[in-house]
Amino acid sequence: MMDILFLVLPETLLLDLVGPAEAFRLANQQLQARGRPPAFALRYVCAQPQASTSIGLHLTDLEPLPDALPPGAWVVLMGRPGVKDTLPMLQRNGWMGARHWLARVVAPALALETPDGEPAHRLLTVCCGTLLAADAGLIGRRQVTTHHEHLDTLAALAPQAQVCANRVFVIDGPVWSSAGITAGIDLALHCIGDVCGDAIAAAVAEIMVVFQRRGADDPQRSPLLDGRNHLHPAVHRVQNAVCERPGHDWDVPALAEVAHVTPRHLARLFKDHAGISPRDYVERIRSGLAEQAIARGLPTSQAVEIAGFGTDRQFRRARARLRGAAA
Repeated sequence: MMDILFLVLPETLLLDLVGPAEAFRLANQQLQARGRPPAFALRYVCAQPQASTSIGLHLTDLEPLPDALPPGAWVVLMGRPGVKDTLPMLQRNGWMGARHWLARVVAPALALETPDGEPAHRLLTVCCGTLLAADAGLIGRRQVTTHHEHLDTLAALAPQAQVCANRVFVIDGPVWSSAGITAGIDLALHCIGDVCGDAIAAAVAEIMVVFQRRGADDPQRSPLLDGRNHLHPAVHRVQNAVCERPGHDWDVPALAEVAHVTPRHLARLFKDHAGISPRDYVERIRSGLAEQAIARGLPTSQAVEIAGFGTDRQFRRARARLRGAAA
């Protein structure tokens, strides 16, 4: 499993911690429900064995700060109470010790790469956790974001960085930064999709009732996320089933059986909640998956087979229908 180390400071904003942590925990649960091994090992590290949080709740049995990161580990930096232009308030209670540990242990790890050129570790920041990363010298010239109240402070701490305003989260190499609080959940869902696939991320979002997943200014959203901005459980059951098994023989009766409703009622539900017919939804998922596979360099014949189409001709016809409907 991949180790995720949450760096806990005194007065850590609790939602910045438990929001992403619950998303990763639920991802493990969804993976195990599908017969797959869990992907994330959640760990909570601190200079002291216990720490207070923003709401007064105390966390205990915290791990000591490690002298080295486990292979492939992620480090999560979180926010703490503060208001605009009050960096001295943020830098109290353990900030300097955390900054020293980040510079000594995490900074060298972020410079490492896997054999295929990917970052060997990842730094996730929520809210003014980005300020802590900047203060520790982990940002450099990268694109980053933070809570809108701290953008000027971030620019002052990392003058060479490209500070992005009005962004939910920003990804630049091993540094994944987010705007804060609920944006930390968006960032975690994106990480889950990156590691486990969008079907798992969508299932986690459904459980957490955050169906409108926000992206990092990415116009090429996964087709597995389309039509998910609703709360109807029967429609979500169908969408989950199609995303997990796009190659299944999904005629309308089979879809209705998953939803536990009649085919006619399912058509009404999809129109009202997803804005599309069940048949068009299946074709949209398959077409999107095929196009993604082709973009990754797979031959068209292999891509359409992976996506669930029987032939290249079926893929072309489905794509033409969808483009005609969009026009």
